[in-house]
Amino acid sequence: MCFSAEASFAGGVIITAIGVATVTKVHKSSQLIFASIPLFFGLQQFTEGVLWVTLPNPDYVSIQKFSTYLFLIMAEVLWPIMIPLSVLFMEKNQKKKKILWLFLVLGICLSAYYATCLMLFNVNPEIMEYHIQYHTGFPKSLALATFAIYLAVTITPLFVSSIQKTHMLGVLMFLSCAVTAIFFTQYLTSVWCFFAAIISVVIFWILRDSKRKFNFDKLVELKNKLIRSDS
Repeated sequence: MCFSAEASFAGGVIITAIGVATVTKVHKSSQLIFASIPLFFGLQQFTEGVLWVTLPNPDYVSIQKFSTYLFLIMAEVLWPIMIPLSVLFMEKNQKKKKILWLFLVLGICLSAYYATCLMLFNVNPEIMEYHIQYHTGFPKSLALATFAIYLAVTITPLFVSSIQKTHMLGVLMFLSCAVTAIFFTQYLTSVWCFFAAIISVVIFWILRDSKRKFNFDKLVELKNKLIRSDS
């Protein structure tokens, strides 16, 4: 996934395939953003694959720069909004929706901060020990606080949600991020996407089960209508 160009491209193909399959399980428009997350991860893997290929070759500086910023925009600008927004759209409980709105606003603020940093500071990716490390000039004094907020807005909404099995997804994301932070601290942005790829399968599973329940409920409703009409 993020250990070599071949792994990134192979991961991109596999995750994109999971993403396509996941989108076919959508039966409500409110699920579209949530269902698109595996496709989001797939694009990230392709982007890093391009970086693996272009970083050693100075002739492809423009492509390398484009891929770098595309990857970081997805990881740091879009992702903090994507999770709270996707869960908010699917949530029906009004009290929980109010809480999710707070996380969405916090995510938007964090995204604005990262977007500003990407415009003001240089970013230099470097291949180190089978990983890509992104050297940034972002304020170090805010690094811990912004990382804590990042975790809060991308994981907590999954525990707030009343959608079935999203709590399990939240646990998986927390454990994945914890393992990444402990063992691959310097390459957190890159390696995290390897673990996040596993989450794509869980998202497919959640929407598959949701669609099965939806179809079952429709059949029960149809059966009840037929019974009432006969009586």
